[in-house]
Amino acid sequence: MKNPVFKGLCTAIITPFTTDGIDFDALEKQLDFQIRNNTDAILVAGTTGEVSTLEIHEYEALVDFCIKQAGAKTKVIAGIGGNNTAQACKRAILSQKLGAHAVIMTAPYYNKSTQEGLVQHFCYVADRVDIPLITYNVPSRTGIGISPESYERLALHPNINGVKEASGDISLIGKIRARCGDDFYIWSGNDDNTVPIMALGGIGIISVASNVIPKQVGALAKMCLAGKFEKATAQYIAMSDFFEKLFIETNPIPIKKAMQLLGMDSGIMRLPLIEMSVSGTEKLSESMRALNILA
Repeated sequence: MKNPVFKGLCTAIITPFTTDGIDFDALEKQLDFQIRNNTDAILVAGTTGEVSTLEIHEYEALVDFCIKQAGAKTKVIAGIGGNNTAQACKRAILSQKLGAHAVIMTAPYYNKSTQEGLVQHFCYVADRVDIPLITYNVPSRTGIGISPESYERLALHPNINGVKEASGDISLIGKIRARCGDDFYIWSGNDDNTVPIMALGGIGIISVASNVIPKQVGALAKMCLAGKFEKATAQYIAMSDFFEKLFIETNPIPIKKAMQLLGMDSGIMRLPLIEMSVSGTEKLSESMRALNILA
């Protein structure tokens, strides 16, 4: 039986950029904030961390910093890409050397593959590292989804721990559970899917919203783990509009703006992402005030 990388809450942390690079002072404050709020794991250099814009020396420095600052207190998972399997493998090997507890790897985007290619893509990297690999299914970004049949094959690999499921297809979760059983773990990849995915056997959430409300999102995950789904549903409903507003523009644009509104230094965006629009900011601010997280 495989051991899950984590149960409960993992924050997909943003990367605070300056015009010259990464603001490590701001990042240290964000990591401390997550640790103080008992976050179970931190995902660094994921989609929310704008991994696609990182130079390799920035990637190494970012992962190394997060592991040194937080790795003794919480699990640190490194995002590795990617649509280049060989490059993703190099990042996985580097992350393992730096001390990451696990890596997470997305289905290839743009040069989208067949299902057989998907299986080989993930297994190629999982064969070459000793830390667990989490697959990431997000067809809205990649243009291809992982099929139930492919999940069944991936679940057989001893080093593939499970999946961050961000397809939004709840029926797919049931199919994964039916085919893969208890030895292939599922984490919600969307804040607004946490309750239904965990009701079907998921064990946590890899969250964007927890960059600003880790206590509330962590409590939601714990309710679901305890089987308190009626209470969890009420908690979700209270936060649902905020979850929605975090995606009215491309992630991580809204979450970085939410952090700025709360006085948290989230840095600048890197092109091709740009600052949030005025109308989007107004809608986000209104949602945050309704949730009583913004005065």
